[in-house]
Amino acid sequence: MEVFQAHILAADRSFYEGPCVSLTVPTSDGEQGILAHHSDMIAAILPGTLRYQTPEGPVQLAAVSGGMVKIEKNEVLVLVDSVERPEEIDAARARREADEAREAMLQKKRRQEYQLAQATLARAMNRLRVKGTEIK
Repeated sequence: MEVFQAHILAADRSFYEGPCVSLTVPTSDGEQGILAHHSDMIAAILPGTLRYQTPEGPVQLAAVSGGMVKIEKNEVLVLVDSVERPEEIDAARARREADEAREAMLQKKRRQEYQLAQATLARAMNRLRVKGTEIK
C-alpha cells in the first residue's frame, strides 16, 4: 500500500509523525477519508474520532477536539487543540465532566455559558465513545 507523511499535532504535544496508510478525520461535512495522493485541501476538524493506520499496524483511534487538517503534496498536517488515545482517557473524569456540563446546561444561564457547556459535554461524550466506555 502506498503511504503519505502524516503530522498529527496537538497544542501541547506531537501525537504522531510518520508514514500513514490511511487517515480519517471528523469534519463539518462528515468523516473525511485520506489516502496517499489525496487532492490538496484544507478543512475544519470537529470534535470526534480520528482514525489512522500506519504501515506496520492496525487502525488506531484517538479522540480529537476542534482544529484543522491541511493536505498538500502527499503530506497531511492535522492541528487540533487536544488528541488522546483510548488508554490515555480517564473514563471517570470524562463522566464527571459530562455530568457537570449537563448540570450547567440545566441552569438558566447566558447563551455563551450554555454553548460552552454544550461543547464540554460533546468533548466528554466523544472521549467516552473513543474509550469504548458506556455512555450514560
